[in-house]
Amino acid sequence: MTAPDVEDVREKPPVAERRLHPVTPFRRAWAPVAVIIGWAVHDPNQAHEQLARLTTATLLIGLAVFVPAAALYGFLTWWFTHFAVTDSELRIRTGLVFRRTAHIRLERIQAVDVSQPLLARVAGVAKLRLDVIGTDKKDELAFLGEGEARALRAELLARAAGFAPETAHEVGEAPSRDLLRVPPRVLAVSLVLTGATWGALAAALVVPPVLWLATHSVWTVLATGVPLLGAAGASSVGRFVSEYDWTVGESQDGLRIDHGLLDRTHETVPPGRVQTVRIVEPLLWRRRGWVRVELDVAGSANSVLVPVAPRAVAEAVVARVLPGVNVPPRSAQSRPPRRAGRCVPVWWRGYGLAVTDGVFTARHGLLRRSLSLVPHAKVQSVRLTQGPWERLWGVADVHVDTGANKTVTARLRDAQEAAELLRTQAERSRTGRRDARPDRWMAP
Repeated sequence: MTAPDVEDVREKPPVAERRLHPVTPFRRAWAPVAVIIGWAVHDPNQAHEQLARLTTATLLIGLAVFVPAAALYGFLTWWFTHFAVTDSELRIRTGLVFRRTAHIRLERIQAVDVSQPLLARVAGVAKLRLDVIGTDKKDELAFLGEGEARALRAELLARAAGFAPETAHEVGEAPSRDLLRVPPRVLAVSLVLTGATWGALAAALVVPPVLWLATHSVWTVLATGVPLLGAAGASSVGRFVSEYDWTVGESQDGLRIDHGLLDRTHETVPPGRVQTVRIVEPLLWRRRGWVRVELDVAGSANSVLVPVAPRAVAEAVVARVLPGVNVPPRSAQSRPPRRAGRCVPVWWRGYGLAVTDGVFTARHGLLRRSLSLVPHAKVQSVRLTQGPWERLWGVADVHVDTGANKTVTARLRDAQEAAELLRTQAERSRTGRRDARPDRWMAP
């Protein structure tokens, strides 16, 4: 190593590591408590027997030992957790006994979301969650001060966009322009008009009485009825609480989504990472002209773009996610040939296909319509399948696989049309990838 190289190494300042917010130990201290609660729920009879054997003095001694031990565990896990942002990665060191260091390359970060559970909002802290290419589990920093979390998010996005490390922290959060806000009344009516809500509620009201008449077992009724009631609540009240005040905004770093009544979540749809867009139209929404927009994003948990909106408004938002793409109208979506009804009676009428310069579009469903749009640049492979009955009637299915490990299928197409589509889609995908915009944060 030459003398100038040695001087460069010496002049480079060490990476400053930071700790999480001081409120974090209180959150970590709940881990031992959660283990005991989980054991009690898993085996309530044994838990009741063990508690019945304990005297008051034993309980007091146990609490005197357990509470300080839980507090010490929370403090130590917080003390031994550090994070640092270097020129090329976010480094997270955790572990009290077994050490773990996560090296997250900045260019592989797909989304940086800020969420605030109810108690975190009261304490003024937030959780930073990161979607990274090639990992199924999200890395997170919980908890940071609310202002620190937003500043760190902006810095990470700026670093991922290619800004110099010395200026990235000065870039700040990109300004956002609101595209859509879902009124609470519209959200509530849409949930009432959703078939899943009524189906779950009907099951919760009908199944437990039937089980009681058949078994006369309280435990059987509770074991079945409680999950059914939970499912009914999750499909109605739970969704309302989660999707309350749903706001979609546009910025340089993608589409921003804010929502939540109790727990506030700030998510980002990364630019260029959307693999599939689905426009869903439940039966009872059609009279009002409402639709729901869902997404498949590679490596990200973001799945809903618009919970409910008029179709024209939803399509305008889709146009911001897929620039230059117009949603094909129903009149432009060709149905399968009539002989397809021999393979799938009645329901064949719900299938459709439209291929434009920008997207591969497939429709399915009669009662609950769903229209899937796949940009040609996101198509990873194309397959043609044809069963014995389909061969007899001269139809075939064309499957388009995307980078999010999802498949969109054009069902029951004419066999010759399917073969031609298989041949031409490969060329469309190749030219689409060549002309696609770069998958970069804050790309101009």
